[in-house]
Amino acid sequence: MTNPSEYRQRREQLMAKIGSGTAIFRSAPAAVMHNDVEYAYRQDSDFFYLTGFNEVSAVAVLAPHHEEHKFVLFVQPKDLEKETWHGDRAGVEGAKELYGADEAFPIAEIAEKLPKFLEKADRIYYHFGRDRNFDQTVLNHWQSLMRTYPKRGTGPTAIEDSNIILHPMRLVKSETELALMRKAANISVTAHNRAREFAKPGKYEYEIQAEIEHIFGMNGGTPAYPSIVASGYNSCVLHYIENNRQMQENDLLLIDAGCACGYYNADITRTFPVSGKFTAEQQIIYDLVCACTNAGN
Repeated sequence: MTNPSEYRQRREQLMAKIGSGTAIFRSAPAAVMHNDVEYAYRQDSDFFYLTGFNEVSAVAVLAPHHEEHKFVLFVQPKDLEKETWHGDRAGVEGAKELYGADEAFPIAEIAEKLPKFLEKADRIYYHFGRDRNFDQTVLNHWQSLMRTYPKRGTGPTAIEDSNIILHPMRLVKSETELALMRKAANISVTAHNRAREFAKPGKYEYEIQAEIEHIFGMNGGTPAYPSIVASGYNSCVLHYIENNRQMQENDLLLIDAGCACGYYNADITRTFPVSGKFTAEQQIIYDLVCACTNAGN
């Protein structure tokens, strides 16, 4: 688990880069599976990198020029009835106590409160394209501030893509991040080795998938992406995820599966013979690939 101080250091590093600007980050939206059931929630990577906050309907504001509140969270307030259905919320107080926000507000107040963190900024840093409704909210605030700029003499005169500053930061991994990446990779290796031991002619692809993802879960991880377990002709489908074919003698089995730990993913693809031994034709191709790979090194 990442220490709260590391999230703070990331925010401070970003704020040092944006100077008199204000950066805005929106949480990932929930996705409905059917009726009143949602897919397992996966937070926006940029938002999580800066906050560690894993709830829906939240906005993070970084305003280094603000005298009091440089890190502000807008979140869903506590609601006993909804929490009975969907689990605990940090709420406004929890956003400050648990996640280090200088100030926090209910998300319903963002239209009212956000402008005061923008009006003295020289520009807004925000990435468009992930949430069209919120994109329009940011544009509306910016246009409103531009209309009053001649009277006030302050306000954001431009919007810049936050990715240009944030993503180079994310390329440089801390020791905590490296440890999570190594953990995800090690669990993935264990899962792939188990799949190779377990695979036999007559078994179904989904049985192999279950073994792999069982290893992930038993070690505190989750699938980093939909696992591809493709035997025979299915291995020629680049993003095959049905995983429902019964494997046959002399089939090759391609597995593309990786474990995620704390939002850090492994990604491993391997192909092996289901029966434990290559056919003569398969061995020729395998040796050819190995020779080309070694020549490239």
